[in-house]
Amino acid sequence: MDAALSIALGYFVGSLSPSSLVGRVKKTDVRKSGTGNLGATNTMLVLGWGAGIFVMLFDLMKSFLSGKLAQYLFPGLSTAGMLACIGAMIGHCFPVFHRFRGGKGLATFGGLVIYCGLKYVPIVLCAGWAVMWVFDCTVMFPITVGITLPLLMYLFGEAPAKIITAICAGAVLDVMHIGNMKKALAGDEIMHVRGYFSEKLHKER
Repeated sequence: MDAALSIALGYFVGSLSPSSLVGRVKKTDVRKSGTGNLGATNTMLVLGWGAGIFVMLFDLMKSFLSGKLAQYLFPGLSTAGMLACIGAMIGHCFPVFHRFRGGKGLATFGGLVIYCGLKYVPIVLCAGWAVMWVFDCTVMFPITVGITLPLLMYLFGEAPAKIITAICAGAVLDVMHIGNMKKALAGDEIMHVRGYFSEKLHKER
């Protein structure tokens, strides 16, 4: 029961969309521009760096704080916080308040990484950036970080239950980016590492 409640708590917090809020303030529906996602990346593409960074930080914190709250409420369950972070990821991707159309879950996964421990943050980021740079394809970042976190937790000797939970979180993140991977393989990836946009996105904007 505690596990289900932790996920539910995270889900409803994760369903809060700062991207939609910023879009309303700017009088622009980000779901109708760019990639069409209610996430930090699309907000940055459509409304600029300032709006994108605000959304990213908000999404990070809604996952991280969900985890902290769940672990406080359910201290007997060692994975309560991580499960709440996964719930926040699912809520972010399929928000009940926005007809289940949200983002891809990268920033909320970042909140999980921070929750698991600051020692993981620089390693996960460096791994993601390195692989992304080598392949010159942004979709490699979420794919890589989703794999790296559970691997690091195993190497650092975390409890099996936490490692399995991290694997589940990474799986959610990677599944949400399958569409982007298909675009990358087809040569239609939206943004390369060096920051230039594809011809397709120029036409959409």
